[in-house]
Amino acid sequence: MDQGNKSGVTEFILHGLSGSQELQLFYFVFFTLFYFSIVLGNLLIVLTVISEPALHTPMYFLLSNLSFIDVCLSTFATPKMIIDFLMEHKTISFEGCMAQIFFLHVFAAGEMMLLVAMAYDRYVAICRPLYYASIMSLRKCTSLVVGSWLIGVFHSVSQLIFTVNLPFCGPNKVDSFFCDLPLVIKLACTNTFTLEVLMLSDSGLIAMSSFVLLLISYTVILVTVRRHSSTGMAKARATLTAHITVVTLFFAPCIFIYGWPFSSLPVDKVLSIFYTVFTPLLNPLIYTLRNKEVISAMKKLKSRQVCF
Repeated sequence: MDQGNKSGVTEFILHGLSGSQELQLFYFVFFTLFYFSIVLGNLLIVLTVISEPALHTPMYFLLSNLSFIDVCLSTFATPKMIIDFLMEHKTISFEGCMAQIFFLHVFAAGEMMLLVAMAYDRYVAICRPLYYASIMSLRKCTSLVVGSWLIGVFHSVSQLIFTVNLPFCGPNKVDSFFCDLPLVIKLACTNTFTLEVLMLSDSGLIAMSSFVLLLISYTVILVTVRRHSSTGMAKARATLTAHITVVTLFFAPCIFIYGWPFSSLPVDKVLSIFYTVFTPLLNPLIYTLRNKEVISAMKKLKSRQVCF
């Protein structure tokens, strides 16, 4: 890492969310509670799916993996942000900055691919129900999850391999609470226009292509659902509503940020908080509060714990 950074910059200064001391303390309490809620809520879903045999289905297998990756997505930067609320000087080492960029793109791209996998699962369940068991086998589900992680890692490495070799010799202030690719690239002491186009187009391409693919998938599913009025289709509509809500909340901020890669807007901080902090908490709420099977499984898990 040090060999790649051919510059005098050894750390970056993070502007954070606010310079007001009163707001810093409020943010510290607020985001601490938020972060612990994210971790506990998502891990509870993972534990519930693992412990309840009735939830050992492809849909809940993918859901538990979504919860796990949400914990990872919220952890790459949120604990550092919380600690920085108590610090007068918010700094991060060059290596730490590169690590944040790496993990952000691993988890974000991995979640995008996982949401696509979940849409595929719903497509097969609703549009080809007779073949669902054979198509969505354990091997297929495992391949989808592993593939999501591999795509995330490949995408992140392709982003980072050029960034670590950029010369950083002067400006080192990042106008955010974590190191994000568009902001860090702008600090390099060289013309990075071509690199920005290539790297940010890569991120934008993954976000837009995944989003368009999801829209097409859910459109096909909704058309199929409209042709039926059975109780099973009513349940399918409820499940699709939850999926579409999650997809919209996650993709909209990402597309906005990477859709205008050469302009830094104040709203970018808000959107960054939204998909790294708020969305990972909304996911378990959306999936559990609207899902009677998960709530029932959680009650069983609680009763077993009480018995012990």
